[in-house]
Amino acid sequence: MPNIKSAIKRVASNDRKAEFNKNKKSELKTVLKKAQVALDASADDMAESVKLASQKLDKAVSRGLIHKNRASRKKSQLVRHLNEKKA
Repeated sequence: MPNIKSAIKRVASNDRKAEFNKNKKSELKTVLKKAQVALDASADDMAESVKLASQKLDKAVSRGLIHKNRASRKKSQLVRHLNEKKA
């Protein structure tokens, strides 16, 4: 445990940010899973779920939670799967 006041504050700040990031990553994983399940089941709302997942991925990139190439890859996979189901 740090002794310097600013270091103590930094530890507390880092803990808060880590908790926030953990929650956001979990939320992102949930949305991606729901989109994949909707695609697998050929649900009526599969296009909407892919759109929502794409938005969440873009938001995660802008916040620095995931790398932009990972988000691009995930979006590409979802859209490709969606197009296969529509065809």
